[in-house]
Amino acid sequence: MEITSSAFENNKRIPAKYTCDGENINPPLNFNTIPEGTKTLVLIMNDPDVSLKVQADGNWDHWIVFNISGSVTGVDENDVPKEGILGENTAGRLAYGGPCPPPQFEPKQHRYFFKLYALDSYLDLPEGASKVDVEAEMNGKIIDSAFLVGLYERQQ
Repeated sequence: MEITSSAFENNKRIPAKYTCDGENINPPLNFNTIPEGTKTLVLIMNDPDVSLKVQADGNWDHWIVFNISGSVTGVDENDVPKEGILGENTAGRLAYGGPCPPPQFEPKQHRYFFKLYALDSYLDLPEGASKVDVEAEMNGKIIDSAFLVGLYERQQ
């Protein structure tokens, strides 16, 4: 299984358009070689490089979407995956929140993981579920997973 973007390559810079310095819309994503037997997909975007002064666990969840149809092959720019249910990100929103690392804290450049999971069943969770709840519910249901990493540093 693979997740890619036409907007940036793995371990390369995310264009400002998809960040708080730009339009703050999600980049286009492509899902390739989804395993047979996949009922649903889960998409989680998080930043594990957050200062502990900002977030106690050092993580910031930017986008959580679950129960995406297993037949979906990607997400268009500025769109929500088909049949997906939005979880609540760290900012308390049911939406995509683009990269926006605070320039006053180290590291200046953060990594943004777009994680895709193929599941053998649906998740019995309501809209607004947290990443912790989604990950707990996924336990034992994951067929395969893939990730794409984008980098971003605020422009000053």
